[in-house]
Amino acid sequence: MNTTEEKTLKDNEIIELYFGRQESAISETDKKYGSYCRNISYNILGSREDSEECTNDTYMKLWNVIPPQKPLRFCSFIASVVRSIALNMVRHSSALKRGGGNAQAVFDEIAECVASSDTVESEIDEKHLVSTLNSFLASCSNEKQMIFMKRYYHFRTVAQIAEEMHISEDKVKQTLHRMRDKLKKYLEKEGIDI
Repeated sequence: MNTTEEKTLKDNEIIELYFGRQESAISETDKKYGSYCRNISYNILGSREDSEECTNDTYMKLWNVIPPQKPLRFCSFIASVVRSIALNMVRHSSALKRGGGNAQAVFDEIAECVASSDTVESEIDEKHLVSTLNSFLASCSNEKQMIFMKRYYHFRTVAQIAEEMHISEDKVKQTLHRMRDKLKKYLEKEGIDI
């Protein structure tokens, strides 16, 4: 039996490749995180072609920001970059008009809790909002945290969440609805305008 497993580099080794400006950094990133990037971007964009383009743009962005940035948690850093690029693609393309992606449904759900604005004031308050969201999630059970993150961070559908967590779709819907209600009250209590 001939089993040849490709050795996957550790995150810090991949980051060092970026710092050394070695092109293998991109292929190593793709080997370790390619399907992860395509999954996140597909959940937002709803198109394999757009997802592939987003993933490639993610690698270019990583190449351009590492160095000088040195991510502490490479996986989280990649997720943040791919989400940002995918969401920008949604804003600047007709993907939603074509009915693609899960993004609009997610935006509609969370919009009742968190107002969206491109003002300078909203950018200043972003850190406070993130901190408040983290505090809110810390007060929730692990299961609720997972459901919330899968829906609003990874843009999973209700059906995908139910399948991944081995629970009913109704439970996912009820949990998300209750969490949005609690989040809205929590944000109001913390003085964040909604």
